[in-house]
Amino acid sequence: MKEVIKSLSEFRNRPLAKPSKRIAPLLLSLLWLCAIAWVGFLWNLGNSGLVDETEPLFAEAARQMTVTGDWITPYFNGETRFDKPPLIYWLMAVAYRILGVNEWAVRLPSALCAIGLTCLGFYTLQQFTDSKEQRRRKEEEGRGNEEEGKFFPTQNSKLKTPRLPIFLSTPWIGAALIALNPQTLAWGRTGVSDMLLVGCMCSALLAFFLGYTLEEQREQAEVSTVSASRFPNKWYLIFYVLIALAILAKGPVGIVVPALIVGSFGLYLGNFRQLWREMRPVSGILIILAIALPWYILVILANGQTYIDSFFGYHNFQRFTGVVNKHSAPWYFYFFVVLVGFAPWSIYLPVAIARTRFWQRSYWRRQPRSAQLSLFALFWFGCIFSFFTIAVTKLPSYVLPLIPAAAILVTLLWSDIIAGNEPDNRRIKLEKKPNYLPRGLLATYIFNVVFLLIIAGATFYCYNWLGDDPAMPNFPQAIQQSGVLIVGGTIWIITAVAIALLLWKRQQRWILVANLIGLVAFIIFGLTPAYKVVDINRQLPLRQLAQVAVQQKLPGEELLMVGFWKPSLVFYTEGPVTYYRAVQKAIDYVKESKNPTSPSILVLGYPEKFVQLGLQPNQYQLVESRGAYQLARVPRTAFR
Repeated sequence: MKEVIKSLSEFRNRPLAKPSKRIAPLLLSLLWLCAIAWVGFLWNLGNSGLVDETEPLFAEAARQMTVTGDWITPYFNGETRFDKPPLIYWLMAVAYRILGVNEWAVRLPSALCAIGLTCLGFYTLQQFTDSKEQRRRKEEEGRGNEEEGKFFPTQNSKLKTPRLPIFLSTPWIGAALIALNPQTLAWGRTGVSDMLLVGCMCSALLAFFLGYTLEEQREQAEVSTVSASRFPNKWYLIFYVLIALAILAKGPVGIVVPALIVGSFGLYLGNFRQLWREMRPVSGILIILAIALPWYILVILANGQTYIDSFFGYHNFQRFTGVVNKHSAPWYFYFFVVLVGFAPWSIYLPVAIARTRFWQRSYWRRQPRSAQLSLFALFWFGCIFSFFTIAVTKLPSYVLPLIPAAAILVTLLWSDIIAGNEPDNRRIKLEKKPNYLPRGLLATYIFNVVFLLIIAGATFYCYNWLGDDPAMPNFPQAIQQSGVLIVGGTIWIITAVAIALLLWKRQQRWILVANLIGLVAFIIFGLTPAYKVVDINRQLPLRQLAQVAVQQKLPGEELLMVGFWKPSLVFYTEGPVTYYRAVQKAIDYVKESKNPTSPSILVLGYPEKFVQLGLQPNQYQLVESRGAYQLARVPRTAFR
């Protein structure tokens, strides 16, 4: 009874925050998330055409579902497409029904997944910040004294951390770093399944950690009735649902990688058995099977062993154990991918990882669950990095799921830097040397400046490395004449100079802001215009020729693409396209065609391909020429 009276007294004497003080931070946070979503993923989302070769494959397979009504077996250009499970196609098809068949609808699922992940990351870091603030207050107040139901803090309460601006708070920083990095920006604006997998898998991992900390709160509250429940807590349930969606997004990797992360995390902390009990894995497996299994059963019933061999054999097992589609790379490939794909934040990753002190296992086992976010992010990062480094087939997008973990690690590092909670500085503060910088951080700040200068130099001179794509032979001159490279390189030089000045003035907390402003400026004034130049030179001619082909195509006339494969032609013509990369095979195909429905055929190719086909200019009619391509009507007799 005495404890109850004490609690009621403390609650009664607690000052109430004014409604305006509670609402203002919430509104500002919502505006911040909206600004990130708009700049990062929604601005100009559908203003450029689909990019060959991968994006149109997904877009057309989804369109075929809306045309045929077959939502089980994906098709592209008249053939089954078993590369990926159907979730991305379903979402695109729904977007088609709402927005029409266009680039916006193709890319919207990826953009929404990136936005949702950013918002959940913000919420997770907000919960971590609240827990950290509670622990800090307890440390400052000490045990205190009790007298007449009132609490008297000790002298340690005078050492309070100054209140920081909201834009320097941990959740704000984390949301920016999760969303605004090259990897997330690229795949969050591309209509493929990669960001859908990342959104589901990484949101599931965040939900796991929220459920993990919720169990600790229940233990402290001694809610025995809830603990005895046969079902996992709400966040664990969300974890299982998202895992099922990840399986429908990209297959077994959606459950294998999260299980590896959660399992290794629990084994390291020695609470794996406890995790097993509280997560109720039997209930979780039933939830996953109920959501993910029906489609796999239906598609196997419809396609049999062909689907099993193609999806599970070729696109999963062989990708891990062998090189698929010539996508091989050395073992250190992903070091460069993370360095560039998470720039400019990646240069702080080594310090952020070292700050976790992951080798101090006994220390981490003593910590409350709410304080283990950085350790969990490290296991998240390390397991994905190791898993795909071991895999033989390597692509930059494979390590996209570790980017949110890297963002959390760097966010927590910057949170300590901005708040002045640097462990290495505590002794220095006692010696009254506030301008001291730890060697590791000082070296990182310097490398930050050097790294940005390297990026600036690469931006200025990258046109020298961009002339090997036959689809846009004049692109180096076009990008150079646009002035985009000058603008982009100048932005990075200004950012590097600003960071150097801040470092000289020992204002290191603003270095993060300088990096962020430089990155956003580069996105708006450098990257977006450059992407437009790429679209005009590479994809626009194909879209224009697709329209011409639809208008000029005679009844029964076949469209043949020779020498290269551009799936966007299938999407924009909304019809079948016959494709042969080898010229001789194209000739043999036309010669061996029986019962042709038209005496002529439309041929799309580079000008030199017509010469290789053995065609003279007087043997075909040039319908249209755009960019590097020609569209011509060729009599079938010309191939004989």
